Amino acid sequence: MTTSSDATVPSHLPEQRVDALGGPTREWLLTEATRLLDGAAASRRDDGGFGWLNSEGQLAPQHGRPLWITTRMTHCFALGRLLGRAGDAALVDHGVSALRGLYHDTVHGGWFTDPDDGSSAEVNAPKGAYGHAFVVLAGASATAAGRPGGRELLAAALAVQEEFFWDDEAGAVREEWDRTFTECDPYRGANANMHTVEAYLAASDATGDRRWRDRALRIATRVIGVGARGHEWRVPEHFGADWSEQPDYNRDAPAHPFRPYGATPGHGLEWARLLLHLEASLVADGLFDAAGHGWLREAAVGLFDRALADGWDREHGGICYTTDWDGRPVVEQHFHWVTCEGIATAALLYRVTGEERFAEWYRRMWEYARAHFLDGRPGWQMEVNPDGSPSAVTWDGRPDTYHALQLCLIPLLPLTPCFASSLAG
Repeated sequence: MTTSSDATVPSHLPEQRVDALGGPTREWLLTEATRLLDGAAASRRDDGGFGWLNSEGQLAPQHGRPLWITTRMTHCFALGRLLGRAGDAALVDHGVSALRGLYHDTVHGGWFTDPDDGSSAEVNAPKGAYGHAFVVLAGASATAAGRPGGRELLAAALAVQEEFFWDDEAGAVREEWDRTFTECDPYRGANANMHTVEAYLAASDATGDRRWRDRALRIATRVIGVGARGHEWRVPEHFGADWSEQPDYNRDAPAHPFRPYGATPGHGLEWARLLLHLEASLVADGLFDAAGHGWLREAAVGLFDRALADGWDREHGGICYTTDWDGRPVVEQHFHWVTCEGIATAALLYRVTGEERFAEWYRRMWEYARAHFLDGRPGWQMEVNPDGSPSAVTWDGRPDTYHALQLCLIPLLPLTPCFASSLAG
């Protein structure tokens, strides 16, 4: 795939200063965004959707084409289109077409986790909140980019959220259903709810319906305002159907890619960033109330500080994947997405507080990222051992463009609205 075009921030956006932060320049961030999008184009599958890329940036058919990859790539290429890359429009359309056709269950509703595994009538493959949150995000971004079918995809995805995933009594989303949406798994998870917060914020910006922003706030209040606060800002990840905590969940599978045992510092950092976007959205709408919403900033700082106090490797640099409930590392590999969220959150905390310590962390984490995750090949290395050597304990290949691409944009964009709506104006 040839280079589509260089990424540029639309002229309608006020220029965010990155020089005070140190680290990469504005030009470097946009060049890296271009490089990431060029490499990600190789994930396009001729038979529909987007697939998993190996460590060389080539398709790895044995890993299939999971829903979370096709949705994230659709979102990324929508951002590319809004950054002025005309050639990315066809890739957005390719993703939207697959999500409205190949991945969509026309019998029972919702979307297949992987059309190669779950589209057969004989297979009762589950339908999870994690993947369905990214359908909302892809639809919202395609809508903001003005792509055909984007608005219809978003409307359909929100309808499924309303009917099956949103639990108004709990103020959060249910985790997983069977294919027919008949049986709901009793497990509840913070990870899927975190990405639902992200998706609901994007949907609120794309549609103007603040109900979705308000629901994002309710989720954050339950998982962070109550849950993480009660654990010294370590995020409880696993719950039963009644939202009772399950602190030993997956103790025998500590390196699980989506439901690991213990606390996940990277999720603490990601939640912190999302809380800052929530706060900014409330301020922009004139709805921020210090008594009712002041905890958002407090929690963002607490989550950031806890994640780095527990997870930062003082010998080698980098942040471990998981810790136990006393903050001791369990899975010591360093994942690129964790560092991405740390850098992004440091940038935003510096912007809203002006505290130099956040700029120092921003520079330190960028130095680590550029030394260990950028190796001249397409994309970023997914994980490394503490000594910096490549690792594949949890992740094989380079299936994730979304964290690194968003990181390149966060220092350049306002806190609200979300990525695609900011770029669209």
